[in-house]
Parts: sequence; structure tokens; C-alpha cells
Amino acid sequence: MTPNQVTAARVAAAFAAVAFFTLAGKNFVADVLAVLLTITAIALDGVDGYLARTRNLATPLGAQLDILGDRIVENLFFTYFAVAGLVPLWVPVLFFIRGTLTDFLRSLAARDGRSGFGRNSMLETWWGKLLVASRASRAAYATLKCLCFCYLGLLLPLPHVPAEWIPSSTRLLLTGAGQALVAATVAFCVLRAIPVLWEGRRYLAAAEKTPARVAVEITR
Repeated sequence: MTPNQVTAARVAAAFAAVAFFTLAGKNFVADVLAVLLTITAIALDGVDGYLARTRNLATPLGAQLDILGDRIVENLFFTYFAVAGLVPLWVPVLFFIRGTLTDFLRSLAARDGRSGFGRNSMLETWWGKLLVASRASRAAYATLKCLCFCYLGLLLPLPHVPAEWIPSSTRLLLTGAGQALVAATVAFCVLRAIPVLWEGRRYLAAAEKTPARVAVEITR
């Protein structure tokens, strides 16, 4: 498979996972399948990058598709869990706004040939590369999202469990742990956006000056 095909496969796996999550509480097997598909969708995020590096198939288009796949998966899961009442509505809204801003700046950088996470990355500061482009950061973020989505998915059947089976105090503890995972995921998401916003400002400034340069060339 090509890296782009892997990206498409993980998006498909995410949609399938959410479809099975809608059956949670009614069918235990569906909930298990949803969790396994969620793990698959997150794990494949590292496979497409690995194939691109090892097979020398990395392209600017592939880098953009990889980021697009991330956005679809994140927004899909958080929107569903917001609809299910497990996370506040502002969480998927925040992820959408964050993704829109960072991807807009990345698109400006791509015009100058700066894309992806390698040598041609738009990130030049050491701390920006550490927070966003390093394998440790990307692996930690993927793991955190995987834990968050899987845990929230496992909470879906909780309202259907008889009260005598799980005391209210335990239910509150389980729900609180889920909210803590969501908070950690949101915090890490925002933290990883800071370097892109900071370093992207120069591409924004350059874009603002572009019309003036073009006007000068036309006058000449």
C-alpha cells in the first residue's frame, strides 16, 4: 500500500469505529469492535509516515493528506462524543478552530516549499520541532488520543448498566477519569499548536506583502 492509501484506510477505520460506537450499550461485540477500529485508526497514523520515509515516497501532497486525515479523525470522534453527551460541545469546536488556523498557516508555508515534518518543515526553532515534529511528541499525542477515544467509547454503555451493578460513586469516578483524559488531550493539542502559530506569523506577513510586490512587477 502507498502512504496515501494508508491515510485513506485510517479515515475509513475511524468512520467504521464511530458507526459501531452508535451501537454501544446494545451490543457488547460492537463496542469491542469500535475500540479495536479506533486503535487501528490511530496506529495507522504512524504507518503512513513510516512508509513514506522508508520507501522514499514522501511528497508535499502526502504530507497535506496526512494532516487532513488527522483533522478528520479528531473532529469525527470528538463531534460524536459531544453529541453522545460525553464531552462539552466546545471541545470539537476548539479542535476545529485549532486545525483551521494551523492548516491555514501551513498552506502559506507550503507556497514557499515548506511542508511536512522533515528538512522542509516550516518549523525552524528547536522547541517547535520538539513539540510538533519530534517522534516522541507525535507518538505521545497519538497515544493520548487513542486512550481518550477508547475510554470514552467504553463509557457509552455505562448508562445502560443497572445501578446496583455499579455504585454512583464509582460512576462518578469513571466519568471523571474520562473528563481528565479529555482535558489532557485538549491541553496537549493546544500546546502543539503554539509553535505553528508562532512560526507561521512570518508566512502570514509575507502573504500580506505579496500584492504589493506583484503590483510593482506589473508596473515595470
